[in-house]
Amino acid sequence: MDWISAIQNSVDYIEDHITEKIDYEEVAAQGFSSVYHFQRVFSIVCGFTVGEYIRRRRLSLAGKDLASGHEKILDVALKYGYESPDSFAKAFRKFHGILPSAARENGNNLKSFSRLVLKISMEGGTIMDYRIEEKDEMILTGFRSRFSGAPYGDKRKQQEEQLFISTRGKQWFLRGVSNSSDPHCVITNITDEGYDFYYCHQLPKWERDNLLNHEVTGVDFIEGMGLETILIPKSTYVVFETKDIKDPICDYMELLGRRIEILTQWLPEAGLQLGKGPEMCIYHWIPKNERNVQIWMPTEKISR
Repeated sequence: MDWISAIQNSVDYIEDHITEKIDYEEVAAQGFSSVYHFQRVFSIVCGFTVGEYIRRRRLSLAGKDLASGHEKILDVALKYGYESPDSFAKAFRKFHGILPSAARENGNNLKSFSRLVLKISMEGGTIMDYRIEEKDEMILTGFRSRFSGAPYGDKRKQQEEQLFISTRGKQWFLRGVSNSSDPHCVITNITDEGYDFYYCHQLPKWERDNLLNHEVTGVDFIEGMGLETILIPKSTYVVFETKDIKDPICDYMELLGRRIEILTQWLPEAGLQLGKGPEMCIYHWIPKNERNVQIWMPTEKISR
């Protein structure tokens, strides 16, 4: 599938109906896709969710309308889908940094979010090492954080970094129980408002079954750690990984940034498309001096 053209078709539909109630099913249909696939691919290619694009465009256009001085604030709020002046004022101030009333007096302080136009930029042949791997069902144990925004932009980097910095106790606990297995980070439940980000380890069955058994552990604090069991279904993955170096984080972030290339070029060439399962990042930290990070993207065959 030519995702660039498909997304552009959907964006054009959104723009044509920007002051109406927008049905995501219809938006996805313009790109010949299901809502689930469209939302994931859109956020990979664009770096923000469909909902974020619609909200930003509406608030940008609302600012222009108010700056013209010809429309009432209530009329502009209703025009762009806000049910009350208060909800509109709150969203408007969050986006523009000023209230709607101030926008009418000084439109020079408004922010602009332009219409999305997708273009393909061809860079010369590049080599990307990858492999296709079948992975059996896995049972992971970990803790969840709800991240905001799309899971493929700079906001993801900031939230992931903060999670790793602020939850070291839980990380050490899981690493010990798992006999120092590699940590898995799982991305799932992607919506317009955000996504679930899990930090997990693969625990031995006996340890997993007795994790909350006080007679075995001798402690009662584990319940308060918010640990969950995450079932990863059997799936076919395309696997990309950084080089084995002392600090692969920069390479890892660069690899995350190449998702557009992976999605629009490498997967179609292999006869694959993004699958429905969760995405994983596996950190190969211990006991190596040279480390790497792997990105596991679920795939399925392209139906002809």
